[in-house]
Amino acid sequence: MKKSGLRKASNPYNAALAPYSVWSFVFVVVPLLFIAYYAFTDNSFHFTTEHIVRFFTAKSNVIQDDGTTAEVRTYVLIFLRSVRLALISTAVCLVLGYPIAYIMSRAKERTQKTMVTLIMIPMWMNFLIRTYAWMTILQDTGILNTLLGKLGLGPVHIIGTETAVIIGMVYDYFPYMVLPIYSVLAKLDVKLLEAARDLGCNSFSVLRRVIFPLSMPGVVSGITMVLVPSISTFYISQKLGNGKFFLIGDAIEGQYVANNLHFAAAIAFILMVILLVCMAVVKNVTARYVYGGE
Repeated sequence: MKKSGLRKASNPYNAALAPYSVWSFVFVVVPLLFIAYYAFTDNSFHFTTEHIVRFFTAKSNVIQDDGTTAEVRTYVLIFLRSVRLALISTAVCLVLGYPIAYIMSRAKERTQKTMVTLIMIPMWMNFLIRTYAWMTILQDTGILNTLLGKLGLGPVHIIGTETAVIIGMVYDYFPYMVLPIYSVLAKLDVKLLEAARDLGCNSFSVLRRVIFPLSMPGVVSGITMVLVPSISTFYISQKLGNGKFFLIGDAIEGQYVANNLHFAAAIAFILMVILLVCMAVVKNVTARYVYGGE
């Protein structure tokens, strides 16, 4: 009787999840299967690992700072550059976003709503418009350099540099760091903080031993939501980097435009596998850190 009751109770939940399950399969699983299929086939749709091998072995000559020429693995170098810029932008978002999320979670309810709205407003605007806005701000004759000139600090060349690309990434993906952390901190039981202080912890100890460990699920979600799109971005690097910094997203787009669909799919497939492995490792480490391996 109990089992049949549980089955009846679970039926409405299964029915409610059915549309989402179908949507996920059609628009998530099926496209990923197509990417894997294209990655391991040639133009005649015969099985091959040529495109995967090409990603790791393709080489090109680059001019170093001292004027000498060196042979490097093209796509591996592009991937490492993408990871480096993505890690920097993710770290900046975390350092800036965590205090803001904490302040929001401890503010009054009305203030929280206002701050959440201010964080989300940029997300309501078109991504391309936001990127063009930063081009206007950062270019040599832009708003920033005009202001610095009036202050007597002189013009600063930012557009077309890695710094400009990082600024664009931080601005566009910053809300994805703040909101997950805020959602966890807002639900944090205040009694735990009071108990920690009663046991002799100062403010820093409370943050290190109570608040930060309990907020790790939000931190991991924020890191994932910022790191993944930062690695695969291409429009920000094209506009704010003036096309000087070829990232892995640019490589995929370039192969797609050149109608090399199979190699573009291979790059996307390798990137997807690497990111999934990294996410699994981070999730496992986080579970051990928060729950003591349980």
